[in-house]
Amino acid sequence: MRKLAVITGGTKGIGRATVEKFIKEGFDVVTCARNRQDLDTLVLELKKTHPEAEVRAEQADLSKKEEVKNFAEVVKSLNRPIDMLLNNTGVFIPGAVHDEEEGNLELMIETNLYSAYYLTRALVPGMVERKSGHVFTTGSIAGIQAYAGGGSYSISKFALLGFTKALREDMKPHGVRVTSILAGATYTASWEGVDLPRDRFMKASDIADAIYGAHALSPHTVVEEIILRPQLGDI
Repeated sequence: MRKLAVITGGTKGIGRATVEKFIKEGFDVVTCARNRQDLDTLVLELKKTHPEAEVRAEQADLSKKEEVKNFAEVVKSLNRPIDMLLNNTGVFIPGAVHDEEEGNLELMIETNLYSAYYLTRALVPGMVERKSGHVFTTGSIAGIQAYAGGGSYSISKFALLGFTKALREDMKPHGVRVTSILAGATYTASWEGVDLPRDRFMKASDIADAIYGAHALSPHTVVEEIILRPQLGDI
């Protein structure tokens, strides 16, 4: 039977690249995003290139706790072991702590942190029971190095790294691997229109390759953190 990967935010950027990578490597995938049209397009394109793969795409806004739980129930209803979970849902709104728009902190904590917390709590017990599985979180360089204008985004990513570290400690005796992806500027839709050359950014496919490479190691080894930056440094 094909292995199963659960990847949130799978229609764009790092999420989409990771969906494509794991399907290419023989996995079935369950993913989600807020936009139904983007999900339908993703499934259609993947079915053309990999007709043998099972791709399930659910519309869900994971900044909302109830929708996280609903998505988790869909995944669990498949009655299949989850080999890999990538908590990739995220939002970025620039702004300084002292004058960013009211509500930015709540939105980014709910989207960038709570989505990972609640989905992991729902799905990791099956991994613990089987003593097998791998949980990834899409963190950020902003979660290890604060910068002016990072505001609540940086706060949320620091918190996500803390969550991932705590989860790693809890999962050690259960055979479940936990990895944090700490990526710098990666060319995705959020960078479109920026007056910088494309080759100044990392490729989303490079991040996906790093995720798959960490997962492909034997169960005896875990890459706890992967730090990736553009060759010329942070933007």
